[in-house]
Amino acid sequence: QQRSGEDDGCDGSASLVWAATPGMLFQEDKQTRLHPLSLSWVLGYNSSLAVHSLTDGEDLVLLYVSSHTVVIHDVLGNRQYHLQGHTNVISCLCVSEDRRWVATADRGPDALIIVWDSFSGIPVRTIFESHPEDGVSAIAISQDAKYLATISAGTVQRVCVWKWTSPTEKPMCSTELRPEFGYQDYVTFNPQNPHEFVSNSKTQVIFYLWGDAGLQYGAPLLSSQTFNSMVGHFSQSVFHFNTSQALTGTSAGKLVVWDVVSPRTPSKELRAKPHSMKATKLVPMQKDSLTVLKVFESCVVTGDVKGQVKFYDGQLQLLTCYSHSKVGPIRSISFSKIPPDPPGTSPACSTSCIASSQPFSIRNFILSTSDATVLRVATDRTNFEKVMEEAKKAVNAIACHPRQALVAVGSHCGLLKVWDYQQTKYLVSRIFTEAGIQCLSYDPEGYFLAAGFTDGSVYILDAISLQSSCKEFKFSRGPVTHISFSYDSEYLATADEKYSVTVYKSVLQNGSRCWEHLAGLHSHYKPIRSILFGVQLDSNEPRLLSLGEDRQLVEYDLNNSSKDHLVVLHRDRVEQIAVPLCLAWYPQLSTESFILTANNCYKMKLYNTTTKMCRKTLLGPTYGSPLEKIQILPTTNTTEPQKRYLAYITKDKVGLQILPVDGNPHKSSAFICHPDGVSDLASSYDGRYVFTAGGKDCTVMKWEVNL
Repeated sequence: QQRSGEDDGCDGSASLVWAATPGMLFQEDKQTRLHPLSLSWVLGYNSSLAVHSLTDGEDLVLLYVSSHTVVIHDVLGNRQYHLQGHTNVISCLCVSEDRRWVATADRGPDALIIVWDSFSGIPVRTIFESHPEDGVSAIAISQDAKYLATISAGTVQRVCVWKWTSPTEKPMCSTELRPEFGYQDYVTFNPQNPHEFVSNSKTQVIFYLWGDAGLQYGAPLLSSQTFNSMVGHFSQSVFHFNTSQALTGTSAGKLVVWDVVSPRTPSKELRAKPHSMKATKLVPMQKDSLTVLKVFESCVVTGDVKGQVKFYDGQLQLLTCYSHSKVGPIRSISFSKIPPDPPGTSPACSTSCIASSQPFSIRNFILSTSDATVLRVATDRTNFEKVMEEAKKAVNAIACHPRQALVAVGSHCGLLKVWDYQQTKYLVSRIFTEAGIQCLSYDPEGYFLAAGFTDGSVYILDAISLQSSCKEFKFSRGPVTHISFSYDSEYLATADEKYSVTVYKSVLQNGSRCWEHLAGLHSHYKPIRSILFGVQLDSNEPRLLSLGEDRQLVEYDLNNSSKDHLVVLHRDRVEQIAVPLCLAWYPQLSTESFILTANNCYKMKLYNTTTKMCRKTLLGPTYGSPLEKIQILPTTNTTEPQKRYLAYITKDKVGLQILPVDGNPHKSSAFICHPDGVSDLASSYDGRYVFTAGGKDCTVMKWEVNL
């Protein structure tokens, strides 16, 4: 659309970018949500990628990646803005020197490179089919923010240079690298010259020079024999700030110094070529492995596996260091935009520090560690303030409280957190060191939270304090995959990877409620897909069903089951060829009561709850993969009780469907939520939010529902 009153050929998005100012993102009121599901908040982030500070002054605005989304997080204002455009998990990102332009790239089918304006949140440039085979493994932006360097993620890697401000879809120049150089996964430009950049793998550093003659590179050799000293694996490389040198950090705690070794011909053109870069020195800096290397103003900055950040001058003399006993291996360092007031003395370190001979000023900086923690370091006070601490392993378990705006999130690293999703803040957490959390469930009253673990143990916790309300149980032989309470909170059932169902019963002891093991049964011969408690139609007694990939729907007789003897009431085969994947009680929309199932052939089936006879087969949502989990969305609508909705997840999407199911493909919609696979689904007690857990991407996404 043209700007009103002007005919300058400038589109609407360009004018919005032109007028954008820092901090504008969070000033705008969020527009009316136009989609059935819109991303409202993201918990967790990709700790293998850098976290950038977009801040100037006392504000704290972070930019990081969560799965396929870039999150701009105003920590003090407790607000998030999401940059959405990638369909695959983002593999690399870079930020311009002035923090305005953010370039992101992904790996996988239809891989994209997107350049965003961090002031307005607008994607100003999208490059399609940059590396069509495998996507992008590393990306860098030049100091003047005009050029991008990218390295593809394939076995034969291609290096490209792009002028992203021009509309052409072709790179300015490119070259292929030989496989013996190793997998190049880090790249950065020379701040003094946008025509030079350097990349490295664990074993090879490559220097590049591009121009009208194309892209040339030199790969100087370096081994343990070169300086008769162990080199270690390379981590990151940078260009020196005031010489022709370049530096590379190694896992042996050393810095390799590269320099132009002049050939005999004095021609300037020959000396500038990357072929003349050679390793001239190997400087031992420390014993611990160096993970991060940066040049900042007139300092060389290193980060290591012990969580230490050290500042060196141009001659690699130590100026100062910051360390803290509780900081893990450093993944990235990002400095704030405006320097603090210059102190009269050099900062002192919190645990170990060497004073410098002359006072110098360092800006505050943000650290991210490989164990998913983000810290803010105020250099004048040398205090390490924890900003975020997230799950560092797969997040497979989420459960919503039945009466309050709380969601519990469990991770394979043993971290259990309860989060208030209305106030967007963490309330309480607990770390289990013995095993990882695989599944979670609140009881219908919201007093207890049951957790199933990867070692087969089951904990029943107080829902508020997360303290154990009784001793843990260990009756499952494999990881517990499903856990559920009955509607009257009398029973708790679990399913495990060894195809067994185990039932626990609530008992009163000394006037207080506790739990005891009732019985277990190896009731399936293939993985159990779902366990489901219901209510008998003629009485209010609970009933229990389990569904397996063996196509068996098993109903258990809880009334006649006794200690160590779980009685099976019915065993029905619900499919002939297809494999059933999920199960739910269908809402009472007619006089007949149904169980709803979905199978791997995109079919949904309604079974009579009493006879288990299939009454209807319909087409389900078809979005690239079958439904993995389904949940009837809770409703608070008393005026129209017949208006019900179904929330579901497929392999990588979350969606909603209008009930009753009738096979109409236009009655459902879906959105990519976790490209590497969704592991769990939960809906809030009032049906206003849906939560998805992303498994190995370590994130949980909160989706606002707009029916």
